[in-house]
Amino acid sequence: MSLRLQVNLIITVLLGLMASLLVGLQIDNTRRSVRDEVEGANVVASQLLGRVNWVYGYGGLDGMREFLNGVGRVRANDIQLFDALGQQLYRSPPSPYKPGREAPGWYTRLVSPPLAPREIALPSGRIVLYADPSRAVLDGWDDLLPTLGGVLAGFALANAAVWALMGRALKPLQQVAEGLRAMEGGHYAIRLPERGGHEPRLVAQAFNRMAQAVQDKAEAQRAAQEARQALAESRELAQLVHARIEEERGAIARELHDELGQQITAIKSAGLTIQRRIGPGDPALNQSAQLVLSCADHIYEGMHRLVARLRPLALEPFGLSDALQDLLGDWRLSHPQIPLSLRLEGPLDSLDEASASAVYRIVQEAVTNAQRHAQARHIEVAVTVQAQSVLLWVADDGQGQLDALHAPRHYGVAGMRERAQALGGELVFEQRPTGGLALRARLPRAGLKGDGA
Repeated sequence: MSLRLQVNLIITVLLGLMASLLVGLQIDNTRRSVRDEVEGANVVASQLLGRVNWVYGYGGLDGMREFLNGVGRVRANDIQLFDALGQQLYRSPPSPYKPGREAPGWYTRLVSPPLAPREIALPSGRIVLYADPSRAVLDGWDDLLPTLGGVLAGFALANAAVWALMGRALKPLQQVAEGLRAMEGGHYAIRLPERGGHEPRLVAQAFNRMAQAVQDKAEAQRAAQEARQALAESRELAQLVHARIEEERGAIARELHDELGQQITAIKSAGLTIQRRIGPGDPALNQSAQLVLSCADHIYEGMHRLVARLRPLALEPFGLSDALQDLLGDWRLSHPQIPLSLRLEGPLDSLDEASASAVYRIVQEAVTNAQRHAQARHIEVAVTVQAQSVLLWVADDGQGQLDALHAPRHYGVAGMRERAQALGGELVFEQRPTGGLALRARLPRAGLKGDGA
C-alpha cells in the first residue's frame, strides 16, 4: 500500500469520525427537541382535558365526544375515547402538517422518547392519550437530510482535495523512488531538481549528495578494480619475465659449462702435452706451459662461479634445501671470516619451481649485499615453509641503513622486491635495534612441485 493511499485512508477515517460526530449531535438535538415537544403537548392536553369530568357530568359520553370533536387534535397527541365495553367512540384526526409523509422507521425509533400512554377514567368509559411525535420526528429528519448531504459532499470534496494535495506533497518522494530505481540499475549520474518548498528542496539536496557519494564510490571501486586487474597483469608479466630470464640464464649456463668447459679442458690438455714434450731442457718454455695450465685453472674456476650465479645447478636435481646449503657452503668457503647461520624448516623441496627459484635468488642477493655493501660481521638466514606461505628472513649486523635502500641504482633490492611481488607476496626491510638490517619476505605457497601450478 502506497504512502499516499495510507495517508488518504487516515484522513478518510478522521473525516468519517468528524462526520459521525456531527450527525450524532444533530440526532441528539432532534431527540431532545422531540421529547420536549411531546412532553409539552402531553401537558397541554392533560390540562385541557382536566375538565372532562365537568363535560361528562353535563352531557355524558355523547357530550364528551362532541367536546372532543370540537377540540380536534391537541399538538403531538392522539386522543381516543372508549366506552365501558372498550368500543372506540372517538379518535383524533390525523395531523394536517406534512400529510402522507413519515420519517424512516429506524430514525423514528432512534429519536422518539419512550413515553407511556396516559389514561383518564370516566364512570362509563375512558380517555387514552397517546404521544404522537411523528411530526416532530419528520421535522428532525427533514433537517437531517441537508446535513447528511452536506456532510457527504464535504467528505467527498475533502478526500479529493487530500488526495490531490498528498500527490503534490509526495511528488518529491516519488522522484526519490524513481531516482533510487535508476541508481539500482547503475545510473549513478541521476540528480533530482532542487525546486519546490523548503522540505522538498532539502530532500532533493540530500538525495543528490547521496547520489554523488555513491557515484564517487562506484568510480573508486571501478578504478580499484582496474588497478587490481593491472596489478594482476603486471604480476603475471613479471612472472613470465622472471621465468624467461631463468630460462635464458640456464641456457647461458649450459652453454658456458658445455662449450667453454670443453675448450678449457682442451687448452689444459694441450698445455700438459707441451709440458711433457719439452721436458726440463727448456726452462723458459716449461714456465710458459705452466702459465697456460694455471690460466686454464683460473678460467675454469671463474666459469664455475659464473655458472653457479647464472643457474643454481643443484636446484633442479636436488631441491631447494640442498641448493641453499650448497650456495651458502660455497659462500662460507669464499668468506671464512664472516660467520653465517642457516635455519631451514618445513618441506622446502615441495615448493613449485617459481617459488623455489625466487627464494634462492632472494637469499643469494641478500647475502651478497650484506657482505659487499654493509660490511656485515655476521649473517643469519632462515627459511620456513608453512601450509599457505613461505617465510624468509635474512639479517646482518652491518652498517646498512633503510634510507640508503631507496637511493638510485639499488637494482638488487628492486629485483628482490619484484620477485616477491610477482608471486603475490611482499618483501620489507627493517632496521635492527642492534645495528644492521633485516629482510622479511612472505611468499604465497602457490602449489606443490609437479602439480602444474
